[in-house]
Amino acid sequence: MRVVVHAGFHKTGTSTVQQTLKRNRPALKPYVRSVLKGQMRDLLHAARGYSTWRDPFTLDKFSLRFSDLLARVSPKANQTLCLSAEELSGHLPGRPDLPDYGAAPVLAAEMARVFGITFPDGDLVFFYSTRSEGWLRSAYWEHVKTSDMTMTWEAFAETHKDASNLDDIVDAVSTAQPFPVHRAALEVSATVPGGPAAPLLRLCSVPDQAIDTLAVPLRANAAPDDAVLLALLAANRDYADRDARQAAKQAILKAAQESDRD
Repeated sequence: MRVVVHAGFHKTGTSTVQQTLKRNRPALKPYVRSVLKGQMRDLLHAARGYSTWRDPFTLDKFSLRFSDLLARVSPKANQTLCLSAEELSGHLPGRPDLPDYGAAPVLAAEMARVFGITFPDGDLVFFYSTRSEGWLRSAYWEHVKTSDMTMTWEAFAETHKDASNLDDIVDAVSTAQPFPVHRAALEVSATVPGGPAAPLLRLCSVPDQAIDTLAVPLRANAAPDDAVLLALLAANRDYADRDARQAAKQAILKAAQESDRD
C-alpha cells in the first residue's frame, strides 16, 4: 500500500492540481487512484474543526474518519493512492484566532499514526505545495471574497505576517512524524510540463512521458482584479445582513465574469 497525501497549502496551486487529477483520470488510471475533496468531506470537516478548536475530541474524530477513508478506498495493486485537499492542514490562516497553519503538523502526525497501524508495511509520503511570492496577499483576498472580512490589507499583513512561512510548517511536519515529506514551490512547478501537479504525480510513480501529455487546466481559483476585490471588501463593510451581503458579492462576481467574456 502506497499513499501520497497532498495536504496543502491553500493558494499554492492546489485547485489547479486537483483539476489536473480530475480531468486526466483516464490517463492516470494505470498509476494513480486519486481521492479529492468531494470524496472526503467528513474528514475535511474534522480537519477544519481541529484547526479551529485544537481539542482532543475533534482530533479523535479526524483520526477515525481518516481510518474509515483508508478502509473504504481500495486502489489496485499497481496504483498509488493520492489524497489531495489543502484542508487536510485545516482552515486557511487569517480567521479570528487562527494565525497560521499550526494544526498541520498535528494533523499529519495523526494521519501517520493511523496509517502505520492500518498498514504496518505500507509506504506513506506527505507532499506540500508552497509559495513565497504574494501568498499573504492572495490569502487576504480569498478571505475578502469568501467571508465577511472587513480588515484592510495593511492590517491583515501586519497581523498575519508570520502565516506565510510555509516552509517552516513543512519542516514542523517532518519533525512531527516519521514518514518522508516533500515540497514544491509554485513559482517553480507552475513553469514545468504538467504544471503544479507534476511534482505530486512523480511521487505517485507517474512517468514523465505520461505527465508531459496531460491536459493542464488554466490557473484555477485565480483572484479577480483589484477593482473587483475592492468592491467585495466594500460589500463586506456595507451589508451587515449575511444574505444581503452574499447577494451583493455574487452580483459583483457575476458582473466581473460577464465583463471578462465580453
